[in-house]
Amino acid sequence: MCGRYAASANPDLLVEEFEVEQDRTGEPSRSILKSPQQPPAGTPDWNMAPSKRAPVVLTRGKDEPPTRQLRLLTWGLVPSWAKDISMGMRMTNARAETVVAKPAFAKAVARRRCLVPADGWYEWQVSPTATDAKGKPRKQPFHIHRADGDRLAMAGLYEFWRDPAIADGEDPDAWLATFTIVTTAAEPGLDRIHDRQPLVLERADWSRWLDPELTDLEEVSGMLALAQPGRFEAYPIGRAVGSSRNNGPQLLEPAPVSTLLGVVDPMTGEIIDGVTL
Repeated sequence: MCGRYAASANPDLLVEEFEVEQDRTGEPSRSILKSPQQPPAGTPDWNMAPSKRAPVVLTRGKDEPPTRQLRLLTWGLVPSWAKDISMGMRMTNARAETVVAKPAFAKAVARRRCLVPADGWYEWQVSPTATDAKGKPRKQPFHIHRADGDRLAMAGLYEFWRDPAIADGEDPDAWLATFTIVTTAAEPGLDRIHDRQPLVLERADWSRWLDPELTDLEEVSGMLALAQPGRFEAYPIGRAVGSSRNNGPQLLEPAPVSTLLGVVDPMTGEIIDGVTL
């Protein structure tokens, strides 16, 4: 997964779809961006990129039982023991095959799991036949989404990092809440676009994944191995998605066939050369 996805649902809709008990997206939270996030965090965003704050569903709280919450977390996990926040940009994804054994993810995978709502994700296919103006393999962006039109719930992990430079622990900027998306091997067909994809959980698995009482790593590993091929569809889109400054539903519009060059059809494996059709 290259690190972009579409998340167009507003918090009210996510509260309903994910049976959230506490909507905490309106609370102050720290941002690591130098400029104000655009679109603003918590509003529809068709080009979610690392370092942005995104809606995340998690189960947390001192109440018994803990409550299911919707929060805005920064994409790029920063472990609690990190010296600074720079590590987050290297940890936007966590590989399902190794996440349990990695020190950076060990505590989070045991107790701090979350769901990342999305319409779908973007991936760039490297052409086996076509090159760009610099002579490098041409890359074609795709949008990948559920075939049934339902929203995705990508498996994620989250962490809280305490800024040692801020003495007041009640200051919202003293804490940075971050997340990473768990990825797995791409299923047949999608592997013609990229060899990785996010681990997407079905509704029946949401509660178990979010349960902070689930600390048995063997059982967690079993959930990380869940595979249900055939749930997704993919189609090529325009190149505007390549810049995180571009946004809006138009990014999801299919690319005209005439613009495709050396693109592999993920379902058939055939090469599409629109200019020669």
